[in-house]
Amino acid sequence: MISENSTKIRRICFTGLLFALALVLSVVEASLPIPVPVPGVRFGLSNIVVMYSLFFLTKRDALLLVLLKGLFVLATRGVTAGFLSFCGGVLSITVLLILLFLFKNKLSYLLLSISGAVFHNIGQYFAIYVIYRIWLVPYLPVLILSGIVAGFVTSVLLKTVLPVLQKLHLK
Repeated sequence: MISENSTKIRRICFTGLLFALALVLSVVEASLPIPVPVPGVRFGLSNIVVMYSLFFLTKRDALLLVLLKGLFVLATRGVTAGFLSFCGGVLSITVLLILLFLFKNKLSYLLLSISGAVFHNIGQYFAIYVIYRIWLVPYLPVLILSGIVAGFVTSVLLKTVLPVLQKLHLK
């Protein structure tokens, strides 16, 4: 029988591994030569890890990963990028938690992933306003459309890597 203390340690270690995986995915994505016609638009591959933790760990673990990702961006890319990451991540996870609460896990990974990606971009949009005091209204539809595409990609990749992540999650 596994003690409660041992279970906590395993959860902390597994969350640390997921954070490391999120960082690796972020670095890999940044190094891929994917031509994106709009500056700042990315697929957000590290959000696969956040989605996994949201569905299969605790909501607190998912929030912790979002905050850690924001701190990592702050430390590696500066205050502006860190603030954008933090605002996008917090709004995204908040919306996902609300959707999960309202619909009691009746929504598909696809719909949740798209919602998370779109609201991540909207969070960053508002962060840009806070920093620069300008509304980039023509850019908003681009962010929403890119969020839909990124959410679709994240959902497909989550379903693809889910068996591997499930094997890693030692219960």
